[in-house]
Amino acid sequence: MLSYTIEGGNLPVVICTLEGGESMITERGSMSWMSPNMKMETTSNGGFSKAIGRMFAGEALFQNRYTAEGGSGMIAFASSFPGSIRAFEITKEKEIIVQKAGFLASDTTVELSVFFQKKLGAGFFGGEGFIMQRLSGHGIAFVEFDGHVVEYTLSQGQSIVIDTGYLAAMDATCSMEIQSVPGVKNMLFGGEGLFNTVVTGPGRVFLQTMPISNVAGVIGSHIPSAK
Repeated sequence: MLSYTIEGGNLPVVICTLEGGESMITERGSMSWMSPNMKMETTSNGGFSKAIGRMFAGEALFQNRYTAEGGSGMIAFASSFPGSIRAFEITKEKEIIVQKAGFLASDTTVELSVFFQKKLGAGFFGGEGFIMQRLSGHGIAFVEFDGHVVEYTLSQGQSIVIDTGYLAAMDATCSMEIQSVPGVKNMLFGGEGLFNTVVTGPGRVFLQTMPISNVAGVIGSHIPSAK
């Protein structure tokens, strides 16, 4: 089994130790540092159709496969934004749905594919686009989140209402739909947008405290416009 440590607090990095011949996959540009015996190979990892699916899910067309040659090797993957890195054990019974571009790295036996919301409303108004990522297969996958992560476990039929962008991941057993903010005054002047995301169990839901889209909006509001 893959050996790893997650370090760095709010500026996290996952450092993985691979046995000789063991491999990992990652998105282009995600590798931060590695031992000299790690061999890189760029691959479509499943053919053209799967590559196109990853592109729609916010990832690159091609992935990089790193293999330890001639003995054990080390490779590190750092988060692209201040926040958290979580490790998920993926199995046939434990598939995960994550936000676009949330995938960081994994065993080569983990599959990354596009996930379409069953209801179009969830796509157009859910905050992070109606396309998300599904992690399936089996093995360890590392996912990056924006800010701190708060996890809830929902029972069958139990729901949680989430403001736009704060939904980072959920078990594939959960369902997601969109609920409009009640009242015209609330919608127009409440400052919370027109819609909320509603996730219903059973399963875990992972919420992030600092969506990068919100941070970009705050920074943008303080940048003087060109005249």
